[in-house]
Amino acid sequence: MRLTVKEFTALPDGADVTIHSLEQALYQVTVSLPTGPHLLVDKKGKTIRTRSLQQMREILQVLPVNTIMLRHESAYDEMIGQPPRECSNAMEVKLSHEMYPEPIIH
Repeated sequence: MRLTVKEFTALPDGADVTIHSLEQALYQVTVSLPTGPHLLVDKKGKTIRTRSLQQMREILQVLPVNTIMLRHESAYDEMIGQPPRECSNAMEVKLSHEMYPEPIIH
């Protein structure tokens, strides 16, 4: 399912998001809602993709985000001819959604 930025902004509560690292320097986002994951799209329905993790985090900064998870699934096993796995090889890292924390001044 898809969710536009405008629809995301209008949510009554914040939502958890996952930034998917698709390949070298290509990212897209899914938003976790009670109805399942929704792909974040622009007003024309085109998937929002960036070539920079920082750029994606800046887009998310103005949205009602609870948590941000970065997910990367490796195609390495397939590339070297390993049999399909029974479980996912996804690596997930929780990211802070605070883009610019308060500076520490001594």
